[in-house]
Amino acid sequence: MLQAALILIALSAALMAWSFQAGQYGAFSAIVAYFTEVSPGLLAQLAQPQIWLLWTVVLLALLGLRWRLPQQLLALSLVLFSILPLISLFGAQHYIASLGGFPIIGSGQGVIKFVALVALAITLWRWPVSSAAERFWLNYLPVGLVLLWIGGMKFLPFEAKGIVDLVSSSPLLSWLYLLADEQTASDLIGLFDWLALLLLAAGYRWPRLFVPGFLLCGSVFVTTQTFLVSFPDAWTAPAVLSSSGVFIIKDLWFIANMLLLAQAWRQGAAARSA
Repeated sequence: MLQAALILIALSAALMAWSFQAGQYGAFSAIVAYFTEVSPGLLAQLAQPQIWLLWTVVLLALLGLRWRLPQQLLALSLVLFSILPLISLFGAQHYIASLGGFPIIGSGQGVIKFVALVALAITLWRWPVSSAAERFWLNYLPVGLVLLWIGGMKFLPFEAKGIVDLVSSSPLLSWLYLLADEQTASDLIGLFDWLALLLLAAGYRWPRLFVPGFLLCGSVFVTTQTFLVSFPDAWTAPAVLSSSGVFIIKDLWFIANMLLLAQAWRQGAAARSA
């Protein structure tokens, strides 16, 4: 599971670095605005080597899964890569002032996803000494946070309109618009997200709920990745993600969380039944 999680991080880092090089910055402009007036393009160019370094450290960790040093270096790299975006959430630029500001989030929807990397970093750093319960809840935290927050946004009209292009282009979701209007379809997606996070959390205490919760949560993030195929504006060139594509690819981090969470749950279940 750890190896698969690292491969997902490596894939996302490589695609993001390549896209940064082509000038696709995602929510980078809003992140930069919190810290400085320097152009987002310049800081993106400075950040790009850091992403390639992250990718290199992931590969080292993959080659030395039994060695602590590559894992520790990767943990530090993930934290360094995530800390500035997460700090920028304290600024108003990520929230929609016309709708009351916090917690009505705009560009910050892509920024809160960095919590997934911090959870992965802590998991890697504490791997030899952490319990199965710690690894489960540590990796549940970003999954639950993003489904609670972004799922909750689906009940707002501006978000319902904002996802129309994504949903209508998806063979997995477009049928919703045949049964309901834009707002009702968005509400159903939000309810699905909330049900998924509740079942997954309850599954730790009641094992029969774990598999349904895991499948529901996993389906959210896997479905998001299908947008890379179905959504016409996800790419600007071969291997170059658009700003929307950069937002979408970050859900690979949550799939990595889900893999480690499942491994921890299995270990915990085995220990409880022994």
